[in-house]
Amino acid sequence: MLKYLISTIEMLITASINIALILAYIKLAYSRASRIWVYAAFGTGIVSAGIMAYLKNATKIVDTAMCNFVIFTAALGMLVIFFVFAALRRKLPRVGAAVSLTALSVMIAAMLLYALPNFLAYPYTIWLNESMMFSTNMLFKLIGSVLGGLLVLLTGIAVDRGAVRLSKTQAFVIMTLALSVNVLRQITVIINVMITKRFVRSTPVLFNIVKFSTNYADLFIYAAMVIALIVPAILLIRSLKVNEPYDNPAQKRKIKKKWKVIRRWAGAAVSCLVVSTVCITAVKAYVNKGVELSPVEHAPIHDNAVYVSFEMVEDGHLHRFAYNTDEGKEIRFIVIRKPNSSQYGIGLDACDICGETGYYEKDGQVVCKLCDVVMNINTIGFKGGCNPIVIDYKIDNGQIIVPISTLLEHESEFK
Repeated sequence: MLKYLISTIEMLITASINIALILAYIKLAYSRASRIWVYAAFGTGIVSAGIMAYLKNATKIVDTAMCNFVIFTAALGMLVIFFVFAALRRKLPRVGAAVSLTALSVMIAAMLLYALPNFLAYPYTIWLNESMMFSTNMLFKLIGSVLGGLLVLLTGIAVDRGAVRLSKTQAFVIMTLALSVNVLRQITVIINVMITKRFVRSTPVLFNIVKFSTNYADLFIYAAMVIALIVPAILLIRSLKVNEPYDNPAQKRKIKKKWKVIRRWAGAAVSCLVVSTVCITAVKAYVNKGVELSPVEHAPIHDNAVYVSFEMVEDGHLHRFAYNTDEGKEIRFIVIRKPNSSQYGIGLDACDICGETGYYEKDGQVVCKLCDVVMNINTIGFKGGCNPIVIDYKIDNGQIIVPISTLLEHESEFK
């Protein structure tokens, strides 16, 4: 349960904060009638995320890296358009307002499309990897993901209700800070995909940028949460110096009630952000401390491929192999002989949902280290759920042959 709680928070909290700050700014800067674009963005983003969740888990037509590349590129383009036309609102009020609001709406849809698919797929992936149709273990995992989703949703609502009580300038500045952090993360992902897909040639500078952003991905989450804390901090400081004029006791009571509500939302935002921080730091460290991956085994490399002989993996246990790139990155894959079969389950030591945290063997079962999902060994090698990412390979003369080019296609999955 805790693993699903943690992974849900990590998956959604940044998008929740950014969307909340964008919504607050829209409420302050645009007319109520024009906000229909926001509702359209939410509907489009959620429906598209649901479709993406299905395609990722039920088909092989989705290239996750390329999808993220397209989503982030579009979001960056919309951000540039927003700033340009927001600056033109004085000279071209109608056009500037319409285009800048549309750009913000598209950004909301893009954030939902990036963040939601894996979360929406959790019920399916949990059910797929359980040995029973219904079980206590399955129920706890679902509860963990639901609690994480509710915490993230409440965080977004609290940040939005707080930010909408700021001045338009303050809301704009805080939103810009949050989006700037998000942009930095998006740019590093775009660079990583371009290098992996051979759109550009890797250079030491680009490699170090990608390496830093991958190794310290959590820093972007922490930065977004710190920026979100600015909202309740401003409100709480203002609440200490309330000096609003009033003509009668009724107005005074109304002012007191208003600031009481503001303090409550500020406190809710702080509480949610603190709980989220504890979950993705202390609780995560506690949950993950007891699991260690087995060491990588040596396999010969020649003819631009990794060769794993049947004798090395004949015992039915999980075996881990790797290829080390010229930049020192270790791309891991696993091999396990399927029960009562001469076939093998082969895939990356990573999945689309949990990343490169890897798999371990426990009581004859293969388990995801991050979310604790138990794999159906017979489904390893097939796309879907928390299964290892499928890779191309061939079998010849008692050897499992994994081309290095295939592994390099998935280099971005590993830190």
